[in-house]
Amino acid sequence: MTVAFVLARTASGGARGSLRPFSPSIRASMAAVVASSGRAMAGASRPLSTWTDVPMGPPDPILGLTQAFNEDTNPKKVSLGVGAYRDSSGKPAVLQCVRTAEEQIVAAKMNKEYLGITGLPDFITRAVDLMLGPNTLADGNIAAVQTLSGTGGCRLVGDFYARFLGTGTPIYLPDPTWANHKNIFRDAGLDIRAYRYWKPDTRGLDLDGMLEDIASAPDGSVILLHACAHNPTGVDPTHEQWAQISDLCAKKNLYIFFDSAYQGFASGDPEYDAHAVRLFRERGHRMALCQSFAKNFGLYGERVGVLSMVCADRDEAKRVESQLKMLIRPMYSNPPVHGARIVSRILGDEGLSSQWRTECKGMADRIISMRKALRSELERLGSKRPWNHVTDQIGMFCYSGMTEEQVLRLRSEYAIYITNDGRISMAGVTDANVGYIAAAIHEAQSEHWRRYCMLGAPLLCAGARATGCVWLPDRETELPKTSASDDHVLTQCQCQCGTTGRIATRVTI
Repeated sequence: MTVAFVLARTASGGARGSLRPFSPSIRASMAAVVASSGRAMAGASRPLSTWTDVPMGPPDPILGLTQAFNEDTNPKKVSLGVGAYRDSSGKPAVLQCVRTAEEQIVAAKMNKEYLGITGLPDFITRAVDLMLGPNTLADGNIAAVQTLSGTGGCRLVGDFYARFLGTGTPIYLPDPTWANHKNIFRDAGLDIRAYRYWKPDTRGLDLDGMLEDIASAPDGSVILLHACAHNPTGVDPTHEQWAQISDLCAKKNLYIFFDSAYQGFASGDPEYDAHAVRLFRERGHRMALCQSFAKNFGLYGERVGVLSMVCADRDEAKRVESQLKMLIRPMYSNPPVHGARIVSRILGDEGLSSQWRTECKGMADRIISMRKALRSELERLGSKRPWNHVTDQIGMFCYSGMTEEQVLRLRSEYAIYITNDGRISMAGVTDANVGYIAAAIHEAQSEHWRRYCMLGAPLLCAGARATGCVWLPDRETELPKTSASDDHVLTQCQCQCGTTGRIATRVTI
């Protein structure tokens, strides 16, 4: 419209003769542009997009699971996917010490000004002391900054490593590990590698495999260690095993990165849960530590965390802090204040700190009691599988050892939602639903209806999905036992294609 208006004005010599008319050739060119634009606008059914080639990203495996749970209409549905604490009635819980601290903060009428780039100083000091011991920062050889919970701390240290150890530096992650670790360090530019951690046969720690993989890592690589309550397995090394791991890491001159999300939440004792981190620091490792306060303080949405880097001396710590600030400033500028004030007030007040320890132990004890109840129910149902790993593991999660097929059956037939790798969030298990969960797990792991036709093609699998010919149950007749083993029943059936054959139904618990 603007071009047409200008064209009309200039063609007549301009308004009040103040504008000189364009030449005939220019007017012709402008007319062509107007005509072309008009045709494009008239024929367009929707605005042109710059991003037509952008593919749809896959759904987040955990957040997508929550969405599926929310859309499920089954009244018995159970969410065991997201790692967030639930009380004995299955509801989100806010600690009373957090409520009290918030009330005090509101009453103090604090301002909402920006924090500095490194965050709230008192919070950082008290957070580091909680993990490494009182007056840790007094020596001045630790660079510590507030972060956007654990995820932000991981990304910040990943960018630091990429900048000062070099893009493509190997970082060794336990196999398995928290799914987001790979995303974070890949996007930071590090070379993702794995060391063995989980041993399926024992559903415990593969110490020999872990040590072998660490020994073969290039000197000067980065290794990520879970400080306690390993996610997703719930399997932690013993104190003696941590000493072995420390010795080998020192021999290989590795950069240590501890990710701590469950201090106090794992065992109920913050000092016990800090053992590995304190051991490595006492032994002089080049070490970084990320702390999250989502789980142990229940501050999931406040995004409260700290990244600490142990340095050789005060001068090195100042230089490292300056570089962390240079990474933070263009990334998120400065951290949020409210959650940091809550944690700082609790840890800085003797009464509130004591109350937090009691409440944190209460959360840990409930998780431990639900582990015992789940194991007891599974054994009561007569399962021949070993379930000691349920109570041997620690923290938020139980790594069940269930296959993806069994997990999908739990979801489709019982509306029980766990991640595809078989990880169960024990926080979602309650006295009211533990029996239902145990019975469903028992059924999902029992191969009652696995049938094979005479051609060897599966007719109907445990998930009730046809993968070849379709078995017609009304045309099945049981045949006399033959040479099949005791846990087989031979039957005769007719497939959808009309073929009559024999199938074996294997029943194993």
